[in-house]
Amino acid sequence: MQTTQVIRRPCVTEKSIQSSEAANKVVFEVDMKANKAQVKRAVEELFKVTVLKVNTLHVPAKQVRLGRRQGMRPPWKKAVVTLKEGDKIEFFETA
Repeated sequence: MQTTQVIRRPCVTEKSIQSSEAANKVVFEVDMKANKAQVKRAVEELFKVTVLKVNTLHVPAKQVRLGRRQGMRPPWKKAVVTLKEGDKIEFFETA
């Protein structure tokens, strides 16, 4: 699997922003088939940082409703990446 296929997008939520400021952690949505070693290699190559630890978890599918119609949101995989002290990844500029 190529490094550009492993990481889908950053997960930017209030909780992930607080963890990035407090504990130098970044959260990504990754491919369901990717393992921790592939995520570590992809983050180090794409962002030129040093990764200390990678934690992954599966987010299960959710049932959603729009009026009378029901459907399912697809399941996805989340990776919490701990960076070395001094390294950081900025997704957007803070004013």
